[in-house]
Amino acid sequence: MCSADRPSESPRARADAATLLGVARRSIASGLETGEPLALDPSHFALELREPRASFVTLRRAGALRGCVGSLEPSRPLVSDIAHNAFGAAFRDDRFPPLDAWELADLEIGAAILSALEPILAPDERTLLERIRPGIDGLVLRCDGRQGTFLPAVWESLREPSLFWRELKRKAGVPVDAWSRDWSILRYTVEPLR
Repeated sequence: MCSADRPSESPRARADAATLLGVARRSIASGLETGEPLALDPSHFALELREPRASFVTLRRAGALRGCVGSLEPSRPLVSDIAHNAFGAAFRDDRFPPLDAWELADLEIGAAILSALEPILAPDERTLLERIRPGIDGLVLRCDGRQGTFLPAVWESLREPSLFWRELKRKAGVPVDAWSRDWSILRYTVEPLR
């Protein structure tokens, strides 16, 4: 997540990030104890954290991905979205077994708040590749009832737009050499929580 050129964060932003990451950790702990995400009342949080926002929560252990779940469009208060996505990343990411209690101590929890989705209009694949902003854009591909997304952090391992796009098609279950004007291709940016 390209943060090198971001201005320094305000104390309020740092406090909000610490609050949200704390909620994520407590929601995972709640999942281990009760099998449910953290029950919380959004009205007990700052106004900015009660606004409907979409988020992703990513879990890592020893630098390796351990779970990643999120929402692409806002449907609940941000603080609730973080709690639900943290629980989902720990216990409902189909790529991994549910988290065990012994893993919590050294679990790295990251989160990102998504911007609104913005359509990318392109008459052909070449134009699309020219319009994608490497290192900045997360992409969503929706087609034929299927969907795939890559967060901007994926640019760290798939640096070329053509490779990024090809692997996103694969993730969405679309042949990598296919193209259709009927597809919905959307971009978003993220605000990483640190």
